[in-house]
Amino acid sequence: MVGLLGGCAPGSGGSTVASPVATSTVDLPPSYKFDPPAIAVPTGTTVTWTNNDHFTHSVQFLDGGLPGAPMTMDPGAAATWLFDRPGVYHYQCHLHPQNMQGTVTVGP
Repeated sequence: MVGLLGGCAPGSGGSTVASPVATSTVDLPPSYKFDPPAIAVPTGTTVTWTNNDHFTHSVQFLDGGLPGAPMTMDPGAAATWLFDRPGVYHYQCHLHPQNMQGTVTVGP
């Protein structure tokens, strides 16, 4: 289930090595990154990414089972996704994959 409030899709290449933070919100500050880059949420949680940068960004899931089309966000916009199945989901900003990657770990 996707809820777009303004669009941005992630474009990453590589894996996130940060320890997951227990939160359902991800900030895109003026720095070409997802903050925090790795989060952990319970199954059934809606995650919100908010673009606080001055440039358009996106969230694009890289794993099968989720849409591959980017959720693009203009500055000030947000995108949401309901995670209803456990797993580890990798994403990127498709516009800036070399800098912007993240993961959502979904569990009971």
